[in-house]
Amino acid sequence: MPNDASPLYEIYDTRFRNRVVPSAGLEELYSDCRWAEGPVWFADSGSLIWSDIPNERMMRWVPGGSVSIFRSPSNFSNGNTRDRQGRLVSCEHGGRRVTRTEIDGSITVLADSYKGKRLNSPNDVVVRSDGTIWFTDPTYGILSNYEGYKAEPEQVSRNVYRLDPSTGELDVVIEDFRQPNGLAFSPDETKLYVADSAASHDIEAPRHIRVFDVMDGRKLTNGRVFCNIDTGIPDGLRADVDGNIWTSAGDGVHCFAGDGTLIGKIKIPQTVANLTFGGPRRNQLFITATRSLYRVYTTATGAQVP
Repeated sequence: MPNDASPLYEIYDTRFRNRVVPSAGLEELYSDCRWAEGPVWFADSGSLIWSDIPNERMMRWVPGGSVSIFRSPSNFSNGNTRDRQGRLVSCEHGGRRVTRTEIDGSITVLADSYKGKRLNSPNDVVVRSDGTIWFTDPTYGILSNYEGYKAEPEQVSRNVYRLDPSTGELDVVIEDFRQPNGLAFSPDETKLYVADSAASHDIEAPRHIRVFDVMDGRKLTNGRVFCNIDTGIPDGLRADVDGNIWTSAGDGVHCFAGDGTLIGKIKIPQTVANLTFGGPRRNQLFITATRSLYRVYTTATGAQVP
């Protein structure tokens, strides 16, 4: 049982108590989305961009509270990140592709097929320090016309891919997930964490995060269950510099220590889809949850993102 009376936090372990600020409130920064997803912090411009999938738009928030449309239509974009040159990399349900927004605003298609067949609907994406792009490809964006365009999958499995943008080489690194979703590297990039959110449509399916060892920056080995989510499903996730994993869940944000122990929760009034650390010190946790974008200050520091 949690040992803290705060309505915002459930603290199960002192390791979590030391990473939250009891007096820090939950701020709702925006509340007019249909399904908010894919937050990414731009440190150089001091702004946050996120996806509002069903409304087919991407939004931008800047400190002071200003919110504007970054891109519309967005091709039903979902997960976003930045590459090592600071360019926006996005997963698009509508085009069933991964794209990069160039400095001049033009869009480059990085991947839209594998072995001559269309991808399912790329969902979330991370970039390794060597520039390679790793993304998940479940079928959520082709299940209906709400978050993409309804279609039959062409890939026989729901894969996790590794893309080398310098060569265009695209490889499957995991192919045994039911519905791979959010993913994140450990701070030293020796491990990759991947959520399986298949329980969203099948209550008997997995609702866990698996972790893999990264070999030579190309392959994944020793896959095992890192943790199970006790409420809702895991979706987007991030690591902090100490190796803790912060993940979305049905009742908020769950924080797991590196050994897989649930050490605490941040209770959010809407189902959480994704999150990211941002702000000048990377200690602000931005949370996309159903209709809203939230922020809460922490004492944790998010692992470096370009």
